[in-house]
Amino acid sequence: MKITILTVGKIKEKYLKDAIAEYAKRLSRYCKLQIVEVEDEKTPDGASAAMEDQIKEKEAARLSKCLDEEAFLITLEIQGKMLDSESFSKTMEQICLRGKNHIQFVIGGSLGLHTSITERSDLALSFSKMTFPHQLMRVILLEQVYRSFRIQNNEPYHK
Repeated sequence: MKITILTVGKIKEKYLKDAIAEYAKRLSRYCKLQIVEVEDEKTPDGASAAMEDQIKEKEAARLSKCLDEEAFLITLEIQGKMLDSESFSKTMEQICLRGKNHIQFVIGGSLGLHTSITERSDLALSFSKMTFPHQLMRVILLEQVYRSFRIQNNEPYHK
């Protein structure tokens, strides 16, 4: 199984880099993990809705170049489907059973994802109705993917 996380922006904070590295190490026994970062666009204060859409469109163009048409595409969206950890684990297992050996997760920038990306999604997933910084979302996603593999393998993991 190959897991790719496509994300807008770079991680600057050491504590987030350390958490990502820890989960990447843990996941290495279950899957081949790749994290692909594309450049984010600066959003000026007071940007209009049209300007925000242009920014998301530029970020989407960069993300699109990294999308694998053969992969199962999961976008992280506030309005996406909410799953508990067991259901998320079952969903990932079902994706594999359907013959998909590559899952790509897409995390947008501070403005979210452009519709050109969300319309291509096989599953829109939400972790909460709350908004999280996209850098922190990377850690949360990695933790849930790791938990998913632990559940699939009937291995203990804290609840």
